[in-house]
Amino acid sequence: MTNLLEIHSLTMMFGGLKAVDDIDIYVAPKEIAALIGPNGAGKTTVFNCITGIYNPTEGDIFVCRPGGVKKRINGIKINKATELGIARTFQNTRLFPNMTVLENVMIGRHCRTRAGVLGAFLRDSSTLREEQQIIDFSYDILVHVGLADQVNELAKNLPYGDQRRLEIARAMATEPFLLLLDEPAAGMNPRETDELRELIDRIRNDKAISVLMIEHDMKMVMGISDRIFVLDYGKKIAEGTPEEIRENPVVIKAYLGEDFTIDA
Repeated sequence: MTNLLEIHSLTMMFGGLKAVDDIDIYVAPKEIAALIGPNGAGKTTVFNCITGIYNPTEGDIFVCRPGGVKKRINGIKINKATELGIARTFQNTRLFPNMTVLENVMIGRHCRTRAGVLGAFLRDSSTLREEQQIIDFSYDILVHVGLADQVNELAKNLPYGDQRRLEIARAMATEPFLLLLDEPAAGMNPRETDELRELIDRIRNDKAISVLMIEHDMKMVMGISDRIFVLDYGKKIAEGTPEEIRENPVVIKAYLGEDFTIDA
């Protein structure tokens, strides 16, 4: 089985600082993987290398859409990464606050539309048909994430947990095969986190989208991940199943702590 994402010997330097130091990471089809570690461990830097914000100093990043051809994407332009099928969310919400829930998701369809400036000006039948398809597609995603009843609400009026779900919905509108979630549960209460966990599981099972997430909520990470990668000071110190990571003495010392437990 071909991995959707393969990262080999990735190194990212800023001046004399190695933010990421010779790491290997991979994500398989329909897999939920987590990237964990202390603040400053290099997790978001890895995401930025995958999505073209940074061009790695050393190493290789490959992606392969299901049924497609393996492609090296080092230094890819951000918009090209999206077109290729890689979508992400960020630590801080980046919604358009004065646009509706539906409009926010529709924006995510931009990379999959064909009508140009001329079509938008002439409003021909092809353009109108595509606009309706965008609306229908976006609404279906809102149904899937549980926001259909707020379709006409302004994004800024949503509760925080719903705003995070809306960001995921907008990312899904790009039709990704790989979804990168940067601390999706940050700031959520336990109920919102449980709902988010269920949503991520549905995205994987119903849409066959693989997920790589950065997350500090260990109950969520251990409960939903198939594989976990652990970074510390830019180095990968462990990888394995939740059970293996939970019992790993190196991870316990560097990150989890000796008294680490997960309440049922």
